[in-house]
Amino acid sequence: MNDRNEFQHSVAATDTALQRAMNQAVNPHDAPLGSITALRDSEIEFRRLVAGLTDHAICLLGIDGTVLSWNTGAERINGYRSDEIIGEHFGCFYPPEERNGGEPGKALDIATHQGKFEAEAWRMRKDGRRFWAHVVIDAIRNSSGRLVGFASVTRDITERRAMEEQLHQSQKMEAIGQLTGGVAHDFNNLLTVIIGNLETIALLMPNDNERLRRAMEQATLGAQRAAALTQQLLAFARRQPLNPKLVDVNELVVGMSDLLSRVLGEAVSVKTSLSAGLWPVKADPHQLESSLLNLAVNARDAMPEGGTLTIETANSQHYRFDESSYAANVPGEYVLIRVTDTGMGMDIETSVRAFEPFFSTKAMGQGTGLGLSQVYGFVRQSGGQVRIHSAKDRGTAVEIYLPPLKLEREGIPAVPVMVHQRGHETILVVEDESSVRLFTTDSLRDLGYSVLEASDGPAALRVLEQHPEVHLMFVDVGLPGMNGRQLADQAVQRRPQLRVLFTSGYAQDAVASRLEPGVELLAKPYTRVHLAARIRSVLDSKRR
Repeated sequence: MNDRNEFQHSVAATDTALQRAMNQAVNPHDAPLGSITALRDSEIEFRRLVAGLTDHAICLLGIDGTVLSWNTGAERINGYRSDEIIGEHFGCFYPPEERNGGEPGKALDIATHQGKFEAEAWRMRKDGRRFWAHVVIDAIRNSSGRLVGFASVTRDITERRAMEEQLHQSQKMEAIGQLTGGVAHDFNNLLTVIIGNLETIALLMPNDNERLRRAMEQATLGAQRAAALTQQLLAFARRQPLNPKLVDVNELVVGMSDLLSRVLGEAVSVKTSLSAGLWPVKADPHQLESSLLNLAVNARDAMPEGGTLTIETANSQHYRFDESSYAANVPGEYVLIRVTDTGMGMDIETSVRAFEPFFSTKAMGQGTGLGLSQVYGFVRQSGGQVRIHSAKDRGTAVEIYLPPLKLEREGIPAVPVMVHQRGHETILVVEDESSVRLFTTDSLRDLGYSVLEASDGPAALRVLEQHPEVHLMFVDVGLPGMNGRQLADQAVQRRPQLRVLFTSGYAQDAVASRLEPGVELLAKPYTRVHLAARIRSVLDSKRR
C-alpha cells in the first residue's frame, strides 16, 4: 500500500470508528446493552488501529480543539507523551506566529463548514524544532448531523519536501547555467572581434595623437573587463576551459598564506587546519586558488569589524550529502576544503541563493555577485560538490568536495618555449562566425602565414583534400553540424601529421572543458598576441 492510499485508509477507518463511538457517546444512558457492547468493541478497534500507525500522528479533538486522545505515532512525531498533551489545545503544535494569527481556529472553522481541512505547513515538536507536515482535520458529526469533535491526522513529510526543494534548486541552477553559458559564448565571439580590432587599431595609430590613444586604452580596458566578467559567467555555467593538474591542496593553501594576509588585512586572522596524508586531487590550480580567494574576500566583507577565517582540509570517505543547498546526493570519497568565517552569517532565504550569479547582499557597486557563482561552477565542473552552512550572526562555512586522485604523482607536459611568433606555414581557419573568422585570418596573414578558411566541417575537409600543404588547422569547437572535435578526428585520420589548435567561446564540448593530453586550446576572446603565441607554439611542438 502506497503512502497516499495508506493515509486515506487510516483517515477513513478513523472516521468510521469515531462516528460509531461518538454516536453512542452522545446519549449513553439511552443506548441498549448491545449498543454499549458495540461501543466498547469499536473503541478497542479504534485503539488498535491508531496504536499500530507509528508514521501518522492521530488524535481526537474536542469541539474547542482540546486534545482528547493520542497515539504512538503522535508521540513519535510531536514528542509529547499522552499524559502531557491530553487536555491541552492542539494549537501548541503551531509555530508562534501562526498561533498568534489564529490559524488553529481557522483550521477548525474550515473543517466545520467544509467537512475537512487539509494543508501542508510547518508544525512544532515539543522541543521547539519545526517539521513540515501534511495535516488533515475531519469534522465528526453524529447521526443527527451535530458536530461532536474532530479527527486530526498528521504526517511528517520534511524529508520529502527537502528532496523536492533540492530538485527544484538543482533544476533552477541548471537552467540559469544554460542561459548564462549561451550568453557568455556569444559575448566571447563579439569580444574576440572587439579586442582584436582595438589591438590592430592601436598598432596602426599614430603615436602623436595622445587623446586618441587614451580613448583606445579606455576602450581596451573596458573590453578586457567585459572579458573577465564573461569568464566568470562561464565558470558558473561550468563551461570554462580548465587545465587540470595534480594538486596538493595543503601545499596550495600554504602557498596562498601571504596573499590571503594581504587581501584580508590585519583585522582578520587566518587559521589553518590541514590534514596529514591528504589525497591529491586533479583540478585546475589557478581556478582553485581563485575560488579560495573569492571565499576569503566574501568572508572578509562579512566581518567588517574583524574576525577569524579558518581553512581546513580533510579526507572525507563515503560522505552522503544531505538536503543542504547545492549538494548533489552523490556519496563517495572526496577531499574536503572548508572555509569558515565568524561573520554576520546569512538567513536561510539568503543562503539558498548565495551561489546564483549576480545575487549579492553587498551594497550597489561593491561587487558583481559572481564570486560565489564562480566557485560553484568550478567545483561542479571539476566533478565535485559544494555545500554552504550559515546562520544569522553565527558565521558561514563553505565546503568544497573534490574527487581525489589516488595515483602516483603525474606530470603535465610543459608548453614549449616560444622562440618567435611570425611564420610562413599554411594554416586552415575553421570558424562559423564570419566576423571572428575575418579577424583571425587577417591577423594570421599579417604575421606572414598563408591562410585558408572554411565555415564548417565538410567545407574544411574539402579544403584539406585540395591543399596538402596545410600545416595546422585552427578550429572552433562549437561548429554547427559536425563539431570541431569530430572534424579534427577525421582530419587527423586522413593527415596524421596535421597540427590542431582548438578555440572555444565556452567549454561545453569535453575536449574544451577538460584538456586531454596532446590537445591544445585557445579560449575566446583572444588577442593577436595570444593567437600568434599559441599558433607558433603548436607548430613548433613535437607531436606526441
